[in-house]
Amino acid sequence: MQLIDTHVHINFDSFQSDLDAVATRWRDAGIVRLVHSCVEPSEFSAIQALADRFPELFFAVGLHPLDVEAKWITGSVDEILALAQSDTRVVAIGETGLDFFKASNCEQQQQAFEAQLAIAQQLSLPVIIHCRDAAEPMAAMLQNFWHQHGSVKGVMHCWGGTPEETQWFLDLGFLMSFSGTVTFPKATQIHESVKMVPSDRLLIETDCPFLAPVPQRGKRNEPAYVKHVAEQVARLRQVSLAELAAQTTQNACKLFRLPQPDSSSVVSEIPLLLRQ
Repeated sequence: MQLIDTHVHINFDSFQSDLDAVATRWRDAGIVRLVHSCVEPSEFSAIQALADRFPELFFAVGLHPLDVEAKWITGSVDEILALAQSDTRVVAIGETGLDFFKASNCEQQQQAFEAQLAIAQQLSLPVIIHCRDAAEPMAAMLQNFWHQHGSVKGVMHCWGGTPEETQWFLDLGFLMSFSGTVTFPKATQIHESVKMVPSDRLLIETDCPFLAPVPQRGKRNEPAYVKHVAEQVARLRQVSLAELAAQTTQNACKLFRLPQPDSSSVVSEIPLLLRQ
């Protein structure tokens, strides 16, 4: 069984003292690919160095909406565009999006988000989207962008919206990625969303070091724990863990154009109908 953690932040300080041990644990848990998200372009060289160290790591470049107020400046578009073109291991733009929780710069966030959507479209890369307390304006922005410029592929990461909101983004063509929050007993709307996502639109992630899943809740999250996410998603969808792992691995490889970690072992677990 092989898994892909589609959203990590292992460049954060909380990993620096034991990252080799963390890597051993994710490999032992069957994590064969990781997608490292980017909070701000200044992280790029550090993330690049991690990908040199861990060849299973691929990465994105972008600016998180919570950093827009301080760090979205003249030249940000050119910087993100240049960095995205500088390394073939860049597989996405992001994380970008909208975070209106206690936000006072909503318009500025929307401008930065739209600019990063345009970069993704120009480079034919998917976007990794952060959306908190902003599902309705997010959907409206995306619909408008689609109408004016055409669609962009991507994923709603660490998704926690209602089933109705889930359908909005499915209708726009997005994949939905679920994190450790899906293991929380009271996260009923996330549980319902997990059940309704088509199998070919489903991803799993940790968003580590945040949001550790049950039974590790309250601890530092790490990529090995994506297996707990996979187990809960499989349970909710009433499929086997092997089937869930094979499908989400296939979905991640397709969206991010990741090399298959082991084509024979991954593809052989995927039912024939899913490969046609």
